Amino acid sequence: MTDLVGKQRSRYVQEMFARIAPRYDLMNRLMTFGQDNRWRRQVVRRARISPGGRVLDLGAGTGDLALEALRQCGDCFVLGADFTLEMMQTGRESLLENGQHPPGLNWAGADAARLPFPDGIFDAVVSGFLVRNLTDVPASLGEQYRVLKPGGKIVILDTTPPPKGPISPLIQFHMHTVIPAMGELIAGSPDAYNYLPDSTEMFLEPEQLAVRMSSAGFYGVGFQRLMLGTIALHWGEK
Repeated sequence: MTDLVGKQRSRYVQEMFARIAPRYDLMNRLMTFGQDNRWRRQVVRRARISPGGRVLDLGAGTGDLALEALRQCGDCFVLGADFTLEMMQTGRESLLENGQHPPGLNWAGADAARLPFPDGIFDAVVSGFLVRNLTDVPASLGEQYRVLKPGGKIVILDTTPPPKGPISPLIQFHMHTVIPAMGELIAGSPDAYNYLPDSTEMFLEPEQLAVRMSSAGFYGVGFQRLMLGTIALHWGEK
């Protein structure tokens, strides 16, 4: 799975997320012990969205991060974009069924490496658990830079290779035993939740992703490790 490249990897990731869409949010809550909501709040705070600002939630999935942006900035315009339409459809239908779909939330199908948006129209581009899945990280960072206004913020939340240390065996057990077992029991897709730890371990170290962001043109780049070093929050400015 993780040895796939280019279009094969993109197709695998797209089909995988389409398959697990109905249980995606529940699995996130369980895998992170409910911490993922707190991390999303940090993402939006880091984006420092001004009243009336335009926000792109890239790799929006079911829209959790987009909704958090609207909670913190009720009069902003938020566009959730993803190339897995089934994920967005699941999120949108759930909100509509519960009468909770906010008017400021919009949806669009988009490839993160070729965004169908004009230059310089967003005040912030945020993403949650997207970048690790991309086949061309520099291209996507370049696109995010392009669609941001001067002074616009980028904030990235993703898993990251866990650091070595005394608790490494516990982290490995959680990643390679507990998570796949939960994926089979709850989502009916153990392969998808084997992909998660494998892709995490093969992903860029936080320092390497920060370098990629700087190379794309962002300045003031920084990052913070979370959850025993298995999650990283990155930020920068155009």
